[in-house]
Amino acid sequence: MSEPRDDQPDAWTSGPAVETDKSAQAPGKTKAGEGEWERDVLNRLAFASLNEQRRARRWGIFFKLLFFVYLFAIFFYLPGQWSTAPITHAEHTALVELDGVIASNTPANADDLAGGLRRAFEAKNAKGVILRINSPGGSPVQAGYIYDEIKRLRKMHPEKKLYVVVTDMCASGGYYIAAAADAIYANKASIVGSIGVLMDGFGFVDTMKKLGVERRLMTAGDHKGILDPFSPLKRNEVAFVQGLLDNIHQQFINAVKEGRGDRLADDPRLFSGLFWDGEEGVKLGLVDGLGSSSYVAREIIKAEKIVDYTRRPDLLERFAERIGVATARVLGDDLGLRGANLR
Repeated sequence: MSEPRDDQPDAWTSGPAVETDKSAQAPGKTKAGEGEWERDVLNRLAFASLNEQRRARRWGIFFKLLFFVYLFAIFFYLPGQWSTAPITHAEHTALVELDGVIASNTPANADDLAGGLRRAFEAKNAKGVILRINSPGGSPVQAGYIYDEIKRLRKMHPEKKLYVVVTDMCASGGYYIAAAADAIYANKASIVGSIGVLMDGFGFVDTMKKLGVERRLMTAGDHKGILDPFSPLKRNEVAFVQGLLDNIHQQFINAVKEGRGDRLADDPRLFSGLFWDGEEGVKLGLVDGLGSSSYVAREIIKAEKIVDYTRRPDLLERFAERIGVATARVLGDDLGLRGANLR
C-alpha cells in the first residue's frame, strides 16, 4: 500500500470542492471593464460639450444675422423725411395729426405740420381735410406759422374745407391754430379755450439769503439779467415783460376773432385764459359741433375713408431729436432762455 503524497489532498480532511469566482481570480479584467465604462462616460460628456458649443455658436450666428437685418431695415427700408412718390387713393378724407406740445423741437412743429397739410390739400382724391388736435398749446411763433399756412392753403384750395377735430384738449396755442379752420368739432368732454399767454419761472432771493449765498451777476446791458431768478424783481422790468405778454395776447385775440368771426359769443371771459368743455364751447362759439373724426368724414365731408398724411419721423430721427431736445432744454434752463408760451 502506497503512502499518500504530500501534494495530494486528504479526502478525510479536505472539504467539498468549491468553485472559485472567476472575476476574483482575474483582477486585471475587472479593472479593464471599469476603465471602459469611465471612458464611455467621458466620451459622452465630451460630445455633449461639443454639441452644446456648436448649438451656442449657431444661435450666436443667428442673432448676429438678425441684428444686421434689423440695421439694414432701419437704414434702407424705414420711411425717411418724405416720400417723393405721390399718394394715390380712392376718394377719401385727408387726416393730419397735431399731438403734444407745439414747439420747434417736438413732433408738433410748424414745419412738419405745414408739410402734412400741404400734402393733404394737394391730394387729388381728398374731398376734405381734418386736422385732429390734442395739445395744451406751446410756442406762439410755431402756432402762428401753422395758422398762417392754414389760411394760405384754404385760399389756394377753396374747394376743400379744413375741419379741426378736438380729442382730449385744444387749449391756448392749440386753439390759436384751430381758429383758422372752416369749422371746429369736439367731444362733449374735450377741453377748449385758454386764450391767454404766460411766462413762468421761480424766484430764489429769500432762499439765498437764508443760506447765506451771494449772487454775483455781471452783465453788459442794463437789462440783460432781466427776470433773473436769483435777483430781486424790478418794477420797470416787470412792466416791460407784462407789455410784451399783452401784445402777444392781443395777437392771439385778433387771430381768434378773424377765424371765428361772429360765431363767438359776447362773453368777456372768452379771452381771459379760462377753458371749457366741448358742450360749453359750443354755447360760447368756440366749437361748431360735437363729433369725432369718423363722424366728420362720414357726415360732413361725405368721404368715410380716412387717409393719414401726418409726417412720421423714423427711428434715427427720433433718437436725434431726443438728444437735441435734451440739449436745448439744458441750455435753456442754464441760460434762462425761456420765452412766452400759449399754454
